[in-house]
Amino acid sequence: MRDVLAYIDEWTAEGEEVALATVVAASGSTPRPVGAKLVVTRSGRMQGSVSGGCVEGAVFETAMDVLDSGEARLVSFGISDEMGWEVGLSCGGQIEVFVEPIVRAN
Repeated sequence: MRDVLAYIDEWTAEGEEVALATVVAASGSTPRPVGAKLVVTRSGRMQGSVSGGCVEGAVFETAMDVLDSGEARLVSFGISDEMGWEVGLSCGGQIEVFVEPIVRAN
């Protein structure tokens, strides 16, 4: 898979509005480590991963809010291991994701 930065360059060159989500903290059992990234465009293109499942849907919605406001946000997600198994998730843990708008320099 290409590095997400290549997608940022490509998509902003095409005129897309882009947000970058990065896992900045993780504890317990999590599917992606600190530093994992997800790039989201206003038109709905996505590349990379910060977690998977319902968390990525919530990060996508946060990215749309960030693109609307132009202001970065820090969001937290967490679930206990026991609850995770009850709802069909294979891991629990907690993550913090920093979502920021990307502004292309001219």
